[in-house]
Amino acid sequence: MNDAHLHMVFNHFPIIGLFFGIGILAFGIVKKQTILVNTAYVMFIFCMLMAKATMMTGEGAEEIIEELGISHDIIHEHEELAETFMKVLYGLGLVSILGLVANFKKHGKAKVVSYVILFLAIGSAVLSKSVGTSGGEIRHTEIRENTVNTASEIQNESQQVEGDDD
Repeated sequence: MNDAHLHMVFNHFPIIGLFFGIGILAFGIVKKQTILVNTAYVMFIFCMLMAKATMMTGEGAEEIIEELGISHDIIHEHEELAETFMKVLYGLGLVSILGLVANFKKHGKAKVVSYVILFLAIGSAVLSKSVGTSGGEIRHTEIRENTVNTASEIQNESQQVEGDDD
């Protein structure tokens, strides 16, 4: 496996894990189940670690992809979004560790911490959409915004060329 392959393997965990974690955390808060809240915290910590692994393989993946002729600009946009996403995920992971400690010590502010973590997790999930989409656009040109227009323009040009040949 090369860095590009590892990058694609790792990058799904932080995004999908966030959504599962948010659901588990919200349910745990509503049902007042500390075990569910702690499970969500562990998931967020795991998301942070997997995102770090994704970032560590990103540079190698970039080098491989650029050799395939992919524009540096689209890769750079993805990289910038990923760096912002990581900052929020690091915060989420660290606050989740504090939340675990608060729950184990039965601290009076543990409930407040759970709401802060829920807010951070939702913010992370919103950012994850942009990061995931920009990463997907690198190799999946069909999901780029201008793909439909470009395909229509190519079809129109080919029809005009065919019409000129007649």
